[in-house]
Amino acid sequence: MNQINIRTAFIAVGLLAATQYAIAQINESDTMKWQLRVSLTGSYQEGNAEILNIRSRLEFLVRPHEKWAFKSQISNLYTRFYDRTIDNDINVRNFLYFQPERRLSGYIAAFVFTNHRRKMKSRYVIAAGPTWQAIRTKPFILKLSANIVYESTLFKDTVFNQSRYNGQEKISLWRYSLYAGGWGFFFNNRLRLYYELFLRQAFNNGKNYRTHLEVGFDLPIWRGLSFNTVYTSTHENVVVKNIREDDRILTFGLSYLFRKKLD
Repeated sequence: MNQINIRTAFIAVGLLAATQYAIAQINESDTMKWQLRVSLTGSYQEGNAEILNIRSRLEFLVRPHEKWAFKSQISNLYTRFYDRTIDNDINVRNFLYFQPERRLSGYIAAFVFTNHRRKMKSRYVIAAGPTWQAIRTKPFILKLSANIVYESTLFKDTVFNQSRYNGQEKISLWRYSLYAGGWGFFFNNRLRLYYELFLRQAFNNGKNYRTHLEVGFDLPIWRGLSFNTVYTSTHENVVVKNIREDDRILTFGLSYLFRKKLD
């Protein structure tokens, strides 16, 4: 993991640890029957440069039974520079949790996404493992997870920065994954800060790994409507040749949260 990711992660964790209050959030371990959160962030610039960036996200959770919870996160990133499309990505992440209210629980996950900037046609991920709620208080949640991952990526090119993969349009492999995520609150319930950080490392190649860091905050405005800011930093150590390994994005916009309790 690069030094920028590590430094930013420690800043986020430190800020979260100092919080003292709690408001509603998407949380698979509570007793809500279903929860819905939508967000839309973006920016537009014209003049000497014409840039459009839109980032949308839909997140919902359903508890069909007290022992099970299903959560889905669907996001889209679109960026245009003049008439050139830089990003046009879809990311779908699905999770099935068993007894998520326990401190130690299990889950399986299935991800599907595309990445135009990194010349990925598609990537499929299946993961399973335990989750430990290391800290679970009203003002602060910290979850840790370790799991086994099977991943298959279809690229638009066959020449990579690591020559051992040259000639392969599809790279399929097993990884182990380490994850930390959670949220906390500032200023008498007025600011929610959340984050997630993971490392995924290939079993058969120490140089094939990637990291992901996302930090965001919601500032409540009115009845579930919040001002939202999201910072994302990703690193892929295996990329198509001439594609950079690091990407960072900062966006601003609005989010909305709705929740309904179990009957």
